[in-house]
Amino acid sequence: MPVPKAELHLHIEGTLEPELAFALAARNGVTLPYADTEALREAYRFSDLQSFLDLYYGLMGVLRTADDFTELADAYLARAAEQGVRHAEIFFDPQAHTARGLPFGVVVDGLGVALDRAEERYGISTRLIMCFLRDESAESAMATLEAAKPYLHRITGVGLDSAEVGHPPAKFREVYEEAARLGLRRVAHAGEEGPAAYVREALDVLGVERIDHGLRCLEDPSLVERLARERVPLTLCPLSNVRLRTIDTIEDHPLRTMLAAGLMATVNSDDPAYFGGYAGDNFDAVRDALGLGEEELRTLARNSFLAAFLEDAEGLRGRYLAEVEAYRFGGGGA
Repeated sequence: MPVPKAELHLHIEGTLEPELAFALAARNGVTLPYADTEALREAYRFSDLQSFLDLYYGLMGVLRTADDFTELADAYLARAAEQGVRHAEIFFDPQAHTARGLPFGVVVDGLGVALDRAEERYGISTRLIMCFLRDESAESAMATLEAAKPYLHRITGVGLDSAEVGHPPAKFREVYEEAARLGLRRVAHAGEEGPAAYVREALDVLGVERIDHGLRCLEDPSLVERLARERVPLTLCPLSNVRLRTIDTIEDHPLRTMLAAGLMATVNSDDPAYFGGYAGDNFDAVRDALGLGEEELRTLARNSFLAAFLEDAEGLRGRYLAEVEAYRFGGGGA
C-alpha cells in the first residue's frame, strides 16, 4: 500500500479518462471528434497551458447529468484510494458547465452523491472547492458565487484557475472578499505560468491560505523566505508541469530545492487523466527522478495533511498524521 497522503490540487473535470468520455458521449448522444480512445489519448500532447485548456473544456461537453458527475467522481475516488489518498480536496469549475446550460445544482448534487459515500466506499474523506475561471470576468465570478449560496453546506472553499498569464489575482479582489465574508476557505493558482508577483498578490490581495503550483516563487528570494516563514502550503503537480512544458523534464523539477528552502511543499496530480498520473504516480515520479529518500517522502505526505482544510476534524487529521508516521516504506509505489 502506498504512503497515506492527502490530495489538495485535483480538478475533477481533469479526471475524465478517454474510456469514460466515450461512454458518456454515447449515453448522452454527443459526437466526439476522435475515432476512438487511442486517438483521444494521442490528443493529450500539449505545447502549453492553453493547448491543454482548449481540449479540457471541449471534452467537458460529455458531462450532461448529475449521474455523469457522480460517475466521474466515483471513478476518481476509486483510483485515488489505490494510490494511498486518504483525504481529497476536489476542485470543480461551475462556470464551464453553467456556460453550456447546465444548472449549478446538477454539478454540485451529482458530485455530492459520490462524495457523501466516499469514506464508506473508498476510505477517503473529502472537501469540495469551487474554482473561478480567471480568464472570465470578475462579474461572472461574483455571479457564480451568488449561485453557489444555496449549496454552501457542500462547498468548503473557493479557488482560481484556468489561463493565468494576463489575469492577475487582484482582478478577483471583491469576489474573494465576499467569499471570506461567507466563511469560505481561499486558495488560488499562482506562479505556474504567471510571475512570482502573482503569488505575492494572491497572498496580499486575495488572502489565500494555500498557493496552487507556485513554482515561480523561486524567482523571488524574499518571497521564498516569506512562504517558508509563514508556512504557506504549495500544492505542486510535477507530472502536470512536465506535460504543460513548465519544466522540461521531471529531473528538472525544483521540488528538492523547495524542500531544502523550508517550503511546505505537497505533491498532487492536477488533471491526472491528461497528465499521465494520479497522486501516487506523482510521488513515484519525483522519488525516482529526484532520488527522494523515505524521510523526504514522509515529509511530503505529512505536509499534505497539515495543509488540508481539516480544522473541523482535527481528530481525523491526527489519525491521518499517525498513519504517515507509522508507515513503513518498502516495495511498491509511494
